Amino acid sequence: MKFPKLAMVSAVVMLSAGLQGCVIAVNGDGENYSTSDSVSKQEKRNRTAIASFTNGMTVDAVQNELGTPEFSDLWTVDNVRYRVLYYRTQRVHADGNTTRDECTPIVFADGNLIGTGELALTRIPENN
Repeated sequence: MKFPKLAMVSAVVMLSAGLQGCVIAVNGDGENYSTSDSVSKQEKRNRTAIASFTNGMTVDAVQNELGTPEFSDLWTVDNVRYRVLYYRTQRVHADGNTTRDECTPIVFADGNLIGTGELALTRIPENN
């Protein structure tokens, strides 16, 4: 039985309509993007670890516990070397990208922890 061209095209269009809206997300390396469940678990692990930190911990101790930070800043004010490591602890934008507002800052002075969170950032004097 032969189908006319119009019927064949119509069948293809009808079958492909059921596939519209399907998207496979991959990162730039071609690997599967992390599921939101695994990201949520990592955020929770980070929050739990950060809550247990005590002043005076070293940068190395924190990085051994949490791994590589999402962001890192380093500068010197009045001969004190400040380092801020940012670890993802909550989702703000469901876009697959991590931004600073989704991270908790961990603040060090001369290699020792002086605080965590946005309030700890205020302990760093401005460089005038």
